Amino acid sequence: MSEVMKSVCVFCGSRHGKNPEFTDAACDLGTELALAGLRLVYGAGDVGLMGEVARAAQKAGGTTFGVIPTHLMRAEVGKRDLTTLVVTETMHERKKVMFMNADAIVTLPGGAGSLDELFEVLTWRQLGLHAKPVYLLNINDYWEPLITLVEHMIDAGFIEESFRGYFTVIPDVATLMERLRADLC
Repeated sequence: MSEVMKSVCVFCGSRHGKNPEFTDAACDLGTELALAGLRLVYGAGDVGLMGEVARAAQKAGGTTFGVIPTHLMRAEVGKRDLTTLVVTETMHERKKVMFMNADAIVTLPGGAGSLDELFEVLTWRQLGLHAKPVYLLNINDYWEPLITLVEHMIDAGFIEESFRGYFTVIPDVATLMERLRADLC
């Protein structure tokens, strides 16, 4: 009986951002996931950090699983050469399929869409719907304002202190890979 391949869902920007370290991290992450034998699950775009992480995973011989809604196939240049490509009707379905096909979640720098994806899985965790590890890849301290906001929300009484434990802040890809190996392998 063969062992089921573990999968890591990566939420990230459909743009590169202004700091080249973001692109470097996306490429490094795609490469390292493939080398560790972990399947990349992501939003199936071929633009921005999404495209970078997928191309790097493919170049390193990795398995890729992309999920994209029909209406974004053109805007995000749906990557058709993935190991598996799932086209959904809605964004909600996209997030659900990505989440259901992953053992862990990593959020690279990104914009409103990445925040939406991240907070949906954190809310599901808060509601007791899963216990999958969630990591914020804090490249060049990108997520520091978000971490401060979470502390503010706790201090203001809108979320419990336990919310801090629903995600782990990781400074770089090498440290993330150590954690993924420990948590998934």
